[in-house]
Amino acid sequence: MEQLIKNHQSYIYAEKVVNNCLTDFNGDKVKAPKYVKKQCKEFLNIANNKNKNFIIDENKLKVIDNILKLLIMPKGLKAGNKMYECLCDYQWLFLISIFCIVHKEDLNKRKYETAILEVSRKNFKTYTIALAFIILFLLEPMFSKFYSVAPDGALSRQVKDAIVETLKMSPLVFKHKNKERFKILRDSVTFVSNENKFVPLNYSSSRFDGRLPNAFIADEVGALPNSYAIEAMRSGQLNVLNKLGCIISTKYPTFNNPLENEVDYAKKVLDGLIKDDTIFALLYEPDNTKDWQTDDLILKQANPVALENPEIWEDLLMKRNRAIEIESSRENFLTKHCNIIYQGEGTENFVPIEEVKKCKVNHIDFEGKQVYIGVDLALSNDNCAVAMSFEEDGEIYSDVIAFIPEGRIEEKNRFEHLNYYDFIKTMKCIACGDLTVDYSVIENFVFQIEERYKCKIMSIGYDRFNALSSAQKWNEEYVTVEIKQHSSVLHPPTKLLYEFILNKQWHYTESKLLEINFENAKCTFDTNMNRYVNKKKSNGKIDMVVALINSIYLLQQDVLLYDNDFVIQII
Repeated sequence: MEQLIKNHQSYIYAEKVVNNCLTDFNGDKVKAPKYVKKQCKEFLNIANNKNKNFIIDENKLKVIDNILKLLIMPKGLKAGNKMYECLCDYQWLFLISIFCIVHKEDLNKRKYETAILEVSRKNFKTYTIALAFIILFLLEPMFSKFYSVAPDGALSRQVKDAIVETLKMSPLVFKHKNKERFKILRDSVTFVSNENKFVPLNYSSSRFDGRLPNAFIADEVGALPNSYAIEAMRSGQLNVLNKLGCIISTKYPTFNNPLENEVDYAKKVLDGLIKDDTIFALLYEPDNTKDWQTDDLILKQANPVALENPEIWEDLLMKRNRAIEIESSRENFLTKHCNIIYQGEGTENFVPIEEVKKCKVNHIDFEGKQVYIGVDLALSNDNCAVAMSFEEDGEIYSDVIAFIPEGRIEEKNRFEHLNYYDFIKTMKCIACGDLTVDYSVIENFVFQIEERYKCKIMSIGYDRFNALSSAQKWNEEYVTVEIKQHSSVLHPPTKLLYEFILNKQWHYTESKLLEINFENAKCTFDTNMNRYVNKKKSNGKIDMVVALINSIYLLQQDVLLYDNDFVIQII
């Protein structure tokens, strides 16, 4: 049993990725994208029977292999060959993961309910999903329904076209005793034996709710105007045992789209910030997005198929040269072939979450310390935060508390895919007010800091926009400082915090919510290359990071020696 999976192409690929032994067609080593590596680690952990809840069902593995030996590649460079011989490495990993990883306690229950595939164009993602649906035709219970949704009808029918082409090229599956086993109509494909049916749907903003999909595929999700179609499909799966939703897309030149929401959530799962055993994600995003003109690794990480096909690789190099020379072709090349959001080329993650986690300590003693308070009082129906920081022996120690409207906890849990009740239990989040945050609770919290932590407040930094009234109250007892939310002001503390994190000179205690805020935070550069955290560009809530930067600003002004390239604007 164990030997079968270890000789399988899916396992071999995952092992190469994790052990940094992946190579291209020339034999040159290629580092896999970091989130692909994390997903492969999970796969190997299960395959090696080191996971207490899940295993690979090798009987299902044999069935999948046998089906793929009967299917024939309909077109392309390998047309006419058995699909089993044509699949690329990542396709094996994708199919085996979603179909063969099951619960130990119930081998009929699959682990994954959402499968996300973010990969560049011409990497066979549509055919990968077409194969998955053919397998579903053959294996799912009678009367199962499968759907595809996309920004328009033509895109939605691409999966149907791929299914039909593959079936018609595969007589051992398509026919039995010279009789066709599949009924192919203009708007559907039905497997006659069990009446399982696939229907491509035209996009609509109001007509998906009546569907009952056993499985669905959302194609080119980055171009969808919102998440309605995806969530409507998921809502229809409530009573399905082995529900499956496939989310596939390349990048699009916008930050605020359903793909980025799905990818961002999957990253939090892979980073261990959110526990969700139902998510499988292969995210072929390049780790470095800056040097696309010269760094071949960017193309290799975004195009796994190119590692195995020299013709595709040469074509990508030609497209890159064209994008370098012709600016009008740059957006398409970067988004569709590099998985880089071109609009956001000046935007990047604030700091890698792995580096943040290295700064975690078991305890911070604030007693007797001189602390600097930073607050982020957002709109009253949104998250707010209070941060406190002090310096000792060249190191910075911080604690950050979030505040949320108590009456919106369920709503926030649902839309942000988090569990705020857990954060409240760990005392890193305070729920106050009803549908809006009760500012008086935040004000009293600040007034009680000295007594609670037995420390001395040196000053309180705030943004005038939402905190003026609170600042006037604090000013009766403490020094308050207005911190203008401008790049020239925020750049020095942002840069300082970034460097202290990388050098492990900044410390915090266990706080999943703060880590999620760091994961969400994106930075933008202004025309003078001043770097600052941008709320509009960030993926989710970053109020705790903003409050932290405000506290670091005060600490930096009063205590720390800063580099010569820091430009401090006195307020």
